[in-house]
Parts: sequence; structure tokens; C-alpha cells
Amino acid sequence: MTHSPSPPGAAARGGLALIIALGVTQVAGYGTLYYAFAVLAPEMTRSFGWASEWTYGAFAAGLLAGGLVAPVAGRLIDRHGTRAMMSLGTVLAAASLFALSQARGPVSFYGAMIALEIVSTLVLYDAAFTALTQAHGPGARRAISKLTLIGGFASTLFWPLTTALLAAYDWRAIYQIYALGYLVICLPLHALLLPRAAGRAVPKTVTGAEIAGDGYLAGPARRRAFLLLALAFSLQGFVVSAMSVHMLTMLQGLGLSAALAVGIGAMVGPSQVAGRLVEMLFGTDLEPMTTAWVSATLMPAGLALLLVGGTTATLAGLFAVAYGVSMGLSSIVRGTVPLRLFGPAGYGAMLGKLSAPGLAIKAAAPLAFAVMVERTGLMPSTVLLIVLSGAAAVALFVLARDPTDPPAAPLTR
Repeated sequence: MTHSPSPPGAAARGGLALIIALGVTQVAGYGTLYYAFAVLAPEMTRSFGWASEWTYGAFAAGLLAGGLVAPVAGRLIDRHGTRAMMSLGTVLAAASLFALSQARGPVSFYGAMIALEIVSTLVLYDAAFTALTQAHGPGARRAISKLTLIGGFASTLFWPLTTALLAAYDWRAIYQIYALGYLVICLPLHALLLPRAAGRAVPKTVTGAEIAGDGYLAGPARRRAFLLLALAFSLQGFVVSAMSVHMLTMLQGLGLSAALAVGIGAMVGPSQVAGRLVEMLFGTDLEPMTTAWVSATLMPAGLALLLVGGTTATLAGLFAVAYGVSMGLSSIVRGTVPLRLFGPAGYGAMLGKLSAPGLAIKAAAPLAFAVMVERTGLMPSTVLLIVLSGAAAVALFVLARDPTDPPAAPLTR
């Protein structure tokens, strides 16, 4: 496999400083744009005096809108470069956070939530992975692993931080603090340290044969791989989104005490970080597709442990470890597998297309799962999660064994 050399200065732009800068902005981004909502949602509901479905419905509407615009965001990033688009996204995200703090009714609240999730497509993982790919080209795998290792601390930091702030401020003031903090911290990092221009987008004159000549998939094989990846990412997205809202309720419904359920749930975050650390240290010699299907298999395996032994603390703890490791590695897989199969050209647009169906499904998952639990019970609903995550693992396994995959090649430099 041959690749064009990196542009001058790519090594410098793609070094440790870039990874740390993006790590800081991903922690701040996911913390303020995503995880803070879980803590502040009950206060929002009380302040508006409406049912909680309205609050969570706004979040779901925002996720759906983000999924619909993700391909457009990816193309903009490819065309204009991550420095310009992530800097713009930082300003728009801060403005959206402030607008959310000023919402006084359902129209302004829903509008701000939808705007927030739309602009998040310009600043969160897909954009950051593209920045590393623009700096490293096909050798971005290790940098992506390092970035997700740092980004894994977003919930660990922002759940307790938001809870502590809530003891002194209302939710509006907290979002105003986060808007200012996000702008002050992230805008200089995005504006000064990211790759200046895309420089790696596929020109309109490049043909599928030329892409295949670089060792990447083209034609029917490319379309088949895209469909399998989109299917796997979407099914996993449904499971993760449902579990992120209902995990503690599930654990208690299976017989664990409230305190033990919280303890088991708290194990998921460190397990994500541990899985990413192991992959970064020992997994770089593995093909990304192997990492993809092996890690995906841990998710249904962990859920099965929860189903057969949910009342046993040991088995519930093993579920948390298996599920957390699978979640942690899935973030790496989302960045490295498309790079491995489709190459760095047009990478941002490809991630946007792969993310679109998954984000839409994630938006519907919490409500859909709640309805399933209410109508069919917890056990059948958990079985459904096992089936969906198992189907995702099978799709990735089939893709890994596809003889039309590109020949093995190292992804580190």
C-alpha cells in the first residue's frame, strides 16, 4: 500500500501538543454539551413546571437533528479544515449554551437544545478524529487511541463538578458558566493548534480505481463495508443510549440495592478508560477490524451476565467491566476502522455519514426502551439489548472476514 507523504509540518501539528489540546476540548465539550444535561435535567423540569418527557424530548430532538446534519458537518470539515470549523463550532456551541440558559418556554428551550446538538457535530469526536487524520494521514490510529483515553474522563469530571455547582447555582447560571468557560478554554486551542487546512479531501476528479489503488475499498466492496459499519454503529448506539439513561433502574429492577447499583454503575467509566489504555499500549499491532469485533462481543456478553446473575454483585460487577471496556473501545473503533477501510481522503464526510443513522437511533432509544420495559418487562427488554448488540458484533465479524477487505498494513508511524 502506498500513500502520499504528509504535508510539511504535519508531524509537528500532529504531535503530543495536538492530542492534549484536543483531549482538553473533548473533555470540556462532552462535559458541557452532553453530560451536564443528565445532572441538570431534573432542575430544568422543575423550573419549567412541565413533565420530564418534555425535557428529555428536547434532548432527543437535538440528537436527531445532530444526526441529520452530521454528514453536512463532515463535508464542511473536509473542505475548510478542522481549525476553521472547530473554532467556529466552539463559538456557536458557547452561544447555544448561553441561549439555553435564557430559554423561558418550550419553543426557546427546544430551539436551544436542537442548536446545541447541531453545532456539537463540529466540535466533538468525529471532528477531533478528522483533525488527527489531517495531521497524521493513515497513521492516525495511535493518536486517536490517546485522544479517547483523555476524553474518557469527561463524565468522571463533569458529573461531580455539575453536582457541586448545583449546590450553589441554578441550572441557568451553570450553563452560563459553562458557556464562558468552554469559549475561553477551547477557542484558543482550536484556533492555534489544529491543522490549518484540510489538504486531504478527495478531489472531484479522483476515481474509485485510484482510491482502490491506494489499498482502500472502492465500488461495491466500499458500499457493503459502509452498510455493515453503519448497521453495527447504529445497533450499538441504541444499546448504549438506552443503558446510559436506564442502567441504574435496570440494576435495581434486577434485585440490587440502590447503593450497590450506583457502585456497579460507577465501575463503567473507569472500565472504559482501562480498555482504551490497554488498546493504546498493546493493541496497535492488531488490525482495527479485529479490535472492532472482539470489543463488540464484550457488550452482549456483559449484558448476558447481567441477565443471568443480576442479583449477584460479582456478576453485576463483571457486567460493568465488560460493558465499560466495550464502550471504551467502540470510541476508538469509530475513528480507526473507517480510516483503515476507506482512507484519509474525505474522512470527515465519511464519519458524518456513518454517524447519521446512529445519532437518530440514539435519540429514540431511551424512550423506546422505557416503553418496552413497561409493556413487556425488564427481562425481555434486556434480551432485546443482547440481541441488538450481538447483531452488531456479528456485522463487524462478517466485515473483518470479508475477503474484499484491503490488505493488512500498519497504521502507526
